[in-house]
Amino acid sequence: MGSWQLQTAKSRFSELIRTVKNKGPQSITLHGHEEAVVISKKDYDRLKKKKPNLVEFFKDSPFHGANLRIHRNKSASRKVEF
Repeated sequence: MGSWQLQTAKSRFSELIRTVKNKGPQSITLHGHEEAVVISKKDYDRLKKKKPNLVEFFKDSPFHGANLRIHRNKSASRKVEF
């Protein structure tokens, strides 16, 4: 990720936007500390996309409704010596 000082980013804003589009996210520094990141609209939309919750994830699974039989080992747990 490239890094731009705030003053440089302000004075060369068009170049900053072109760089974001062509090379990806760019960091903006203020007094030597990273304070912001400029990303493309495409990356922003991907990050803001609603992610399914766990129930939706399992409903969309290719195994949904497959009537899988999962057997659990019900034997006693092993003994641990201290």
